[in-house]
Amino acid sequence: MIDMLILREMMTIGCIRINNMTFYTYNGVFPEEQKLGQKLEIDAELGYPIEQQVRHDELDETVSYADVYETVKTFVHAHHYRLIESLANQLLTQVLNNYPRLTSVTLRIRKYGVPMAGVYDNVEIEVHGGQDND
Repeated sequence: MIDMLILREMMTIGCIRINNMTFYTYNGVFPEEQKLGQKLEIDAELGYPIEQQVRHDELDETVSYADVYETVKTFVHAHHYRLIESLANQLLTQVLNNYPRLTSVTLRIRKYGVPMAGVYDNVEIEVHGGQDND
């Protein structure tokens, strides 16, 4: 019976998602991207044990997704990179540092208006990280 309780607690993996945060930025390798800019969409998946931590319907029991949105918005508007991979890695570090209660973070960044030949909707990258427990 005790093993089942431990297993149940280990399996509770809540998550908060913020989808399609849209920003106009000046990231890119090509001069026209840096000058004209383009739309980026960002999804954030925030690992947090909601099942264990949110017991009394109080905001201080969770991570405010409004605060996370403001963190992402401020970071994206303040930093410009040649590669969206660099943006993703640095933003991932920022979110993990700002919100130590999160167990993990996954970011998906979609870039539109990429100057390359072909038919496609967007280019997307994904990064994932967790808190260091050492």
